[in-house]
Amino acid sequence: MSEKPATAPNGSKPFSAYERMIAWRYLRARRKETFISVIAGFSFTGIMLGVATLIIVMAVMNGFRAELLTRILGINGHVIMQPMDRPLDDFDVVIKRIDAVSGVSFAIPVVEGQVLAKGNVAAGAGALVRGLREEDIAKLQLVSKNVRQGTFEGFNTGGGVAIGTRMAENMGLGLGDRLSLISPDGDVTAFGTTPRVKSYPVTAIFEIGMSEYDASIVLMPLDESQLFFNQENKVQSIEIFVDNPDNVDALKKPIEDAAQRSVMLTDWRQRNQTFFSALQVERNVMFMILTLIVLVAALNIISGLIMLVKDKGHDIAILRTMGATRNSILRIFLMTGAAIGVTGTIAGVVLGIVVCLNVERIREFFSWLSGTTLFNPELYFLSTLPAKMDFNETFSVILMALVLSFLATLFPAWRAATLDPVEALRYE
Repeated sequence: MSEKPATAPNGSKPFSAYERMIAWRYLRARRKETFISVIAGFSFTGIMLGVATLIIVMAVMNGFRAELLTRILGINGHVIMQPMDRPLDDFDVVIKRIDAVSGVSFAIPVVEGQVLAKGNVAAGAGALVRGLREEDIAKLQLVSKNVRQGTFEGFNTGGGVAIGTRMAENMGLGLGDRLSLISPDGDVTAFGTTPRVKSYPVTAIFEIGMSEYDASIVLMPLDESQLFFNQENKVQSIEIFVDNPDNVDALKKPIEDAAQRSVMLTDWRQRNQTFFSALQVERNVMFMILTLIVLVAALNIISGLIMLVKDKGHDIAILRTMGATRNSILRIFLMTGAAIGVTGTIAGVVLGIVVCLNVERIREFFSWLSGTTLFNPELYFLSTLPAKMDFNETFSVILMALVLSFLATLFPAWRAATLDPVEALRYE
């Protein structure tokens, strides 16, 4: 061998220059080792794609959860208070006491009801009317900061309603057009309850970014909603927004004490438990499934190194007879396999980060290329594809890929170290 391995004495330091030199030489493709280098390339590509896919999928699922949580909690209270003993006709006084509770951001009175909404198109659609005050809408920044047309100024006395962009699009409505609302809770007459039908001008169009909300929510002045749903001088619930949504359990007792009456409290986790539990289960299952990609790549490292050891049996025997120890041979092949795993992992991390930072542009490009809408917002709730990388998760993916790559090199390296030079050179 031209690299003079005889310069490696028995007492050479671990991972010395000659060990690194030989490991690097085994990584380089030579004409008669093309097949082995192809397997090494597949291993590198597999680890890179596995790591990148894991990072991208976890980031997108984290982004979905964070965006959905932001939008769901941006328009709905973290804690919903409903009366049990008598109607909430003293809601102004109760809200003042709740606002004074430490950890509570603000509380707002709400009147809600399901209606049939009809616009300028023939077909109607179900909608949720939320009666709110103008000053309370200003506190809901997800709504007040995302007005696309019109304004909320003078909302309390304007006599109009605000709708989402998708409802406006689906019903052919613009500013000034009238939206008809039909409620089954109408006037009680001698012939029974007659549905209440009333039309309102559209004074504002907002876009929350969650298609379900933008297509189904109608914001109405609180006083008008009280009249429309027969709730004169009272509200159905008080929605409470807290500083830390994950700390709602600790605030329930102080809120109950501040209410000074019998109430039922429901927090955001109870109302969305099924949805967020399903997201968590799907996320964990996806992680396990995609880990198999990295595992397959690690198995490719094993097969590639075993073939390399078999092909280099003559070289290993010569190294041993010239003074290389078993540990030295072990380290050479460990470095050879680890180099594939480490470089593949680094490339995968870089690729994953690049895709995560440009995931929405990539979605738009493939939508344009295919002529179809990828990740339809009506199915996936959000109007854009989010990605939010978590440092701990990314570190876990990197650590898992490196550990699997290292474990994959142990057996082939051990086989190389235990190779008997006499047997290897017997027929030379």
